[in-house]
Amino acid sequence: MFSAEDHNFMQRALDLAERGLYTTTPNPRVGCVLVRENRILGEGYTQPAGQNHAEIEALHDARSAGEDVRGSTAYVSLEPCSHFGRTPPCVNALIDAGVARVVAAMEDPNPLVSGKGLEILRAADIEVRCGLLEREARELNIGFVSRMTRHRPWVRSKLAASLDGQSAMPDGQSQWITGEVARHDGHAWRARACAILTGIGTVRSDDPILNVRYVETPRQPARIVLDSRLEISVDSRIVKSAGLGAPLLVVHALRNEDREEELRARGCELLYLPDASGKVDLPALMSELGRRSLNELHVEAGGKLNGALLGAGCVDEFLVYMAPSLLGQALPMIEMAAPASLNERWELIFRDVEMVGEDLRILARLAGGLSEGIE
Repeated sequence: MFSAEDHNFMQRALDLAERGLYTTTPNPRVGCVLVRENRILGEGYTQPAGQNHAEIEALHDARSAGEDVRGSTAYVSLEPCSHFGRTPPCVNALIDAGVARVVAAMEDPNPLVSGKGLEILRAADIEVRCGLLEREARELNIGFVSRMTRHRPWVRSKLAASLDGQSAMPDGQSQWITGEVARHDGHAWRARACAILTGIGTVRSDDPILNVRYVETPRQPARIVLDSRLEISVDSRIVKSAGLGAPLLVVHALRNEDREEELRARGCELLYLPDASGKVDLPALMSELGRRSLNELHVEAGGKLNGALLGAGCVDEFLVYMAPSLLGQALPMIEMAAPASLNERWELIFRDVEMVGEDLRILARLAGGLSEGIE
């Protein structure tokens, strides 16, 4: 169905899309390559929200080089948009430019597009093919796909543990179980997320800032702290850094007007979201984050919150850094009740396993759900 050249140029489009890994949110990461007679005329990738999409960037690139794109093929890692948002529809630009063929990796899961862009191109007598390297394209934008189809972000929980699955000493000491290379790698995963979530227990024990420091990034993800009783200290580093770049959202389940006013005065945003038991309503929080256009949520929390998120069905995959050490009876990376039988255990899929410095990095995905379509 697709030629070797088609595969090569679509792979190039995906490589371009990955350049927007840290910048395109809430939009998807998209790359576009314009080709005629196996020669690239122009290429581009989606810019930050409100700026050019990949197709427009590729057209501008071709024109700046004096190239005429009439009769060319556009390889796009996501179906060209067909609606007016912050920018005009890309399908119109491709039609006006005289492109003869469009190859898309996948349909846009956005209901405002969802095949409409491809239909408009076909109606303009442009040859359209879709589905080339679709799995790779979906994986690159799994957070966007999650938000468009489930109305909630893709949730990735980052864990660091010894070989026997312990994340901290009995007194809570956890810095550092893994090595420096693994810690730097973890910051790259932070950088691609829209927000980083932790719990009040981690704030108390580690006093983190939860920003990206070890990789270059043009933006800092938002920070979210789950603090049912509003116990967070105004002297904590994360509160002191509120309003200085990366937003800080404190989610609570107990009303305390004085504490709320005190935290707001220091630049925090407060969200009251209780469940029936007086704790933070985790599924409702995920829906709220989807409403706020968050695609990927990166969790760095203790075993208790990790267990609660898992039990509430709010985790999609685990990013585990496993150190070559043993801690014995310490604190587990996930606190959860044992299943009644092996048949009731949580099933995972090892998506990726590799060495990162002296530590082992495992990307393990919950079986079923959204991930089934791209495995």
